[in-house]
Amino acid sequence: MATTTDPVPGAGTRTGKGLADTFIPADAERVPGRFPLRTTLMGVVGSVLVLIASFGAAGVLVHDPVLSEGPLSWIRYGHGQVLMTGLLYAGFGLVVWAWVRLGRYVLAGLIGARPVVIAALSWMAPLLVAPPLFTRDVFSYLGQGAQLLHGLDPYAYGPAALDTLPTVVENVHPLWQTTPAPYGPLFLWISQHIVGATGENMIAGVIVTRLVLLVGLAAVLWALPKLVRKLGGNLAVTMWLAVASPMMVIHLVGGPHNDLLMLGFLAVGVLLALERKHALAIALVTVGMLIKPTAAIALPFLVWIWANHLPPERSLFRRFVAAVTPSLGIFGVVFVAGTWASLGSFNLGWFAGLSAPQIIVNWLNFPSGVGEAVHTLVKTIVDVPPGPFIDVARGLGWLALAAIAVRQWWLARHGDANTTIFRMGIALLTVAIFAPPTLPWYLTWGFMILALFRWKRTHLAAVVGISVFLVLVYYPTGEQSLYHWWFILGVVAASLYAAASLLKPDPLGLVAAWRRPDVRRPELPLSSPTSRSTR
Repeated sequence: MATTTDPVPGAGTRTGKGLADTFIPADAERVPGRFPLRTTLMGVVGSVLVLIASFGAAGVLVHDPVLSEGPLSWIRYGHGQVLMTGLLYAGFGLVVWAWVRLGRYVLAGLIGARPVVIAALSWMAPLLVAPPLFTRDVFSYLGQGAQLLHGLDPYAYGPAALDTLPTVVENVHPLWQTTPAPYGPLFLWISQHIVGATGENMIAGVIVTRLVLLVGLAAVLWALPKLVRKLGGNLAVTMWLAVASPMMVIHLVGGPHNDLLMLGFLAVGVLLALERKHALAIALVTVGMLIKPTAAIALPFLVWIWANHLPPERSLFRRFVAAVTPSLGIFGVVFVAGTWASLGSFNLGWFAGLSAPQIIVNWLNFPSGVGEAVHTLVKTIVDVPPGPFIDVARGLGWLALAAIAVRQWWLARHGDANTTIFRMGIALLTVAIFAPPTLPWYLTWGFMILALFRWKRTHLAAVVGISVFLVLVYYPTGEQSLYHWWFILGVVAASLYAAASLLKPDPLGLVAAWRRPDVRRPELPLSSPTSRSTR
């Protein structure tokens, strides 16, 4: 019989070493009809708290038409902002707690994919009307769209050069005021039309941007079940990792970030490649590249899938040529047509704009972190600037990135579709880690692809810790916290606790310590006859 209460882990599940070490297979037995209502509501409460607190603690407007003045203005300043920040972190903690609990039910085989998706969507819903969370990038999207709307090339100038729509321009982060756009022309076209519809109403602009980006989420939700069936993964686990995680709920939807729209095209493109609709797959992933250039990493892997679908009696070289030739033609047509339709000309300035984010330097990017660490050691002996160390480390990082990505592509040449797509996910993850800068939501590129496969539980616990860490290393306002070491120490502790909680509920006994003893079975007093007789 169906129930509206949370399932109990361990009830009606299989046992054995296989279940303990890896995810249950896709066809494992589950208790039907269970819905984790309490866990879902916990996440909803957390999301609502995040929404309420975000009006004072997140990426608020410089001049908010509602909260800058009036009886609620106190939440934006001083102690009010501190209070809202604490409330936001409390809400985020509830979302993470609910996500981890949901993961334990999934791993125990007690719930399927549908409750996971329902929970995830219910956690996202309140955030649709929140100010930007842990980022201010959406204001840059609108600023660059405003440039294109008023005839100013966003690949040549930053939003500060625009002398109209001052409300839009003033909310762009100072770092991006004078830098060109690093996004594809199709996304700038989308932003242009959003600003054309919302004008200087930044609240409407943020909400409409989120709604447009949800097209990417819809595409992901449509494609993932079909991809999992073809690749032999576990759909509930995939949805829990790729859709319900804080990386999706907080970063991609709460942010919001245009990576979500790109991932939608990528997921559908990969699915079409597996269904032998190769021309359409190449076209869709190219469209994804016109939103965010990262999608281009997937294209060479799709060529191998096409080549390996050709008659096997032909040599690998001939099959590769037969696949890469039309792929290049399709890519060229879609790229040129998409760029021209978006910008009104074949403007390739966005390739130069790709270097703009590299002005961000912090240790979250692995090569940059190595350069900073070496500089710190050298500086104890001689006072030298950090620039050369970071530049050298980043140069070596680019070489390492190229070597890893090319190696993954080459190793996929003889593999089946599973191998090729898995190595595609590794390449996307490598780009996020080695190419400067590494922004937290960039890791969703590889996570979404790798979520299609089976994982060991310990590896998934590590992903839980990484996901929590990658949200908290930025403050809710969008400023990074990476050099506030005491704060980072707390972030690491919280992340490790979340990771451990997936494998064992309340691993440190923190919750149990607050529970009252069971009055129906009181503890035996130390002076009882029984206790004396057993000494």
